[in-house]
Amino acid sequence: MKMDEFVLENWLNPACDSEKNKVYLGGSCVLPMSVKEMFELIGEDMDAFFDELKDMNLGYPRFEGTPRTREALSKLYKTVKPEEIILCHGGTGANSTVCYTLLDPEDNIISVVPNYQQFYSIPRSIGTEVRDVHLKIKDGYKIDLEEIRNTVDQNTKAIMFTNPNNPTGSVLTEDEMKELVEIAKSVDAWIVCDEMYRGLDEEYMPSFMDMYDKAIVTASSSKIYSMAGMRVGWIVCKDPELRKALMNWRSYDSICGGVFDEWIFAIALEHVDKIFARSRKIVNHNKAIVDKWLEGNKKYLAQYADAHGTTYLIHYNFDVPAEKFCDDLLDQKGVLVCHGDCFEIPHSFRITLSHAHELEKGLALIDEYMAELEAAGKYVPAE
Repeated sequence: MKMDEFVLENWLNPACDSEKNKVYLGGSCVLPMSVKEMFELIGEDMDAFFDELKDMNLGYPRFEGTPRTREALSKLYKTVKPEEIILCHGGTGANSTVCYTLLDPEDNIISVVPNYQQFYSIPRSIGTEVRDVHLKIKDGYKIDLEEIRNTVDQNTKAIMFTNPNNPTGSVLTEDEMKELVEIAKSVDAWIVCDEMYRGLDEEYMPSFMDMYDKAIVTASSSKIYSMAGMRVGWIVCKDPELRKALMNWRSYDSICGGVFDEWIFAIALEHVDKIFARSRKIVNHNKAIVDKWLEGNKKYLAQYADAHGTTYLIHYNFDVPAEKFCDDLLDQKGVLVCHGDCFEIPHSFRITLSHAHELEKGLALIDEYMAELEAAGKYVPAE
């Protein structure tokens, strides 16, 4: 089996560790918390927690996942029961478990692009046919439901995508979600949705788990929960037979989760409204700064989506490939953003709305870099 290079992780992770990385604007997780900060935020007694920690059994936790964690996670949805949740090692563990369990070589899938790479590279490695349906850039990275309707057939096993979208932040309306469910039903296909960024809206953001019995959703503690180091991911699936198969695959992959990770994440989830409020405050604050910056850079830059996630995908008007644009920005200015080729979107970069200690400083350095590119004759006016 040949696996594609995981472009995002193999480029971004070494860049993060580089001494050149002075202003980190490439991430997608809301600013992480310390243990102390978390307990102060949620109002729990940290000393009581540490007293209990002393007697923690460091053997295997419950195979199916910590009951307290599954119970808390079920409350993030309207129709989900704790037993319909499978805990995994992070969001990547959840996504890979779904792909390897669900797909066969004779299947095809619809991959809504841009997408997280696991949802097209893993299927391709299995031999599954991958049919790309591209979000419409000039329409705000909106989904073309008619194109999906015309692309599915009786061998379509699943429609796979992220919602809110990574990296653009675009989100399906509830009506679009319902129509997509009807399309999936017409060919008896699964809907597989990575919902890692769900929850930043003030009002309840619908999940496909509330709409369709053949939906599978994945999420994790990383993005909007600010706890990437906890490595708690989960799969929600209502079908008992498929859950059994998912658990079987997870046994080969990781056996179970971490006892400490699941425990502390459960405590946080029991106060999830406070976690969400913090994340919304951080993202909305940073979004206002980036929006103002974009308004002053219309000559060079464009951002098309109504973003509901933790990042923007920004297009630029320079005759420089995306990876080189970001490599040179890091080398020359010490600013790290994520190049758009990680998502197969040329002449673009992903910038954080969520993890920025020196956001305005970083944006000013990008201004310097773009002015230097124009002086070097690299500016290409938009058509």
